[in-house]
Formats: sequence, structure tokens, C-alpha cells
Amino acid sequence: MDKIKLEIIGMSYSQSQSGAYALILGETNGERRLPIIIGGFEAQAIAIELEKMKPSRPLTHDLFKSFSDTFKITIKEVIINKFIEGVFHAELVCLEGKTEHHIDARTSDAVALALRFHCPIYTVEKIMAEAGIIVDDKKEETKKKKVPVKKSASKIYEQQSLEELNSLLKKAVDSEDYEKAGKIRDEINRRKENK
Repeated sequence: MDKIKLEIIGMSYSQSQSGAYALILGETNGERRLPIIIGGFEAQAIAIELEKMKPSRPLTHDLFKSFSDTFKITIKEVIINKFIEGVFHAELVCLEGKTEHHIDARTSDAVALALRFHCPIYTVEKIMAEAGIIVDDKKEETKKKKVPVKKSASKIYEQQSLEELNSLLKKAVDSEDYEKAGKIRDEINRRKENK
């Protein structure tokens, strides 16, 4: 099976499903993109790791990582291996010593774990041919550097200074209000882009 390596290009609100997000995975050194619809919790878990935010207590994926580390289990790679009736399926390839285990997982959870284990994400040609889309690289080049979940900032945050926003962001993360933290982070990023 020839594997195609993927990288996370970005996330945005799903235009087709309320409360869902589109996770965009791109073919490394290629033009094809794999858009995957994921839930809000999973989008948050991915965004928090991408943004290097540190919650005050471990999230589920962080707990899984700590559990795996404690028992000397690593994730070698994630493979998006099936596309059935519009739903992507993934597999975690885990190592326990020299023994390899394959564990079925939701694609969103597999990506969140891949980020925490710093392991590669792959798919296969059949899935890229069936569900992949080709995007103009010139437009995408700018987007590759911007990974945060996009959401228009509330009027309240537009009136705050950058120092106040950073303080509010820290408080929101400490109190585990990740939805609020995401809004504040988006306003901070919007200001950085407009400089």
C-alpha cells in the first residue's frame, strides 16, 4: 500500500453543517487537499495543540498521551484508510515495545493524537482520488502559515487592547473556557494579520 503523507493546512467553520468545522489536510509536496468535517470538541482539541495553548487540566487527548507514555506505548503513524458513505475512517499504528497494534479511530481523534505524539499522518491514493480536491497553490501558500480556527471576533474583543486580550486569553484557558479563548485568539490573530 503506497501511503501519501499529509499535513494540516487549516480549519474553518463548516459551511454545510452547523456547529461543525472543516479540517483541511494537504498532500505534502502536492496540490490535493482532503477536507474533513469534524465536531467542535475535536476541532478545539486540534486547535489547542496547534496553538501550543496549555489548558490548566489535561483534555481527553492529553490524558491518552500521558497514559500511553506511562505504559510505554507510542503512536508510530496515523493512516486515514477508509472513506465510506462520506465518512473518513482512520487507524492508529501503535508500538508497544516491538509489537505493532492497529487501532480503529475517528479521523478527528487520530489527528488530535498525531499532533500530540508528533507522528506523521497518511492516507492512500484511492481516498485522495475519491475525496481529494485540487486547490490553487498561490492562494493556499498564505493560508499554510495560518492555522487557527476562523471565527469573527465579538464586538467586545474589538474594543480591548492587545495587552487586555492576552490577559483575557490566559484567564479563559485557565478556566477551561476554550470557546471564549478561541474567540479572543482569533481577534489577536486578526490584528497581527492587519499590521
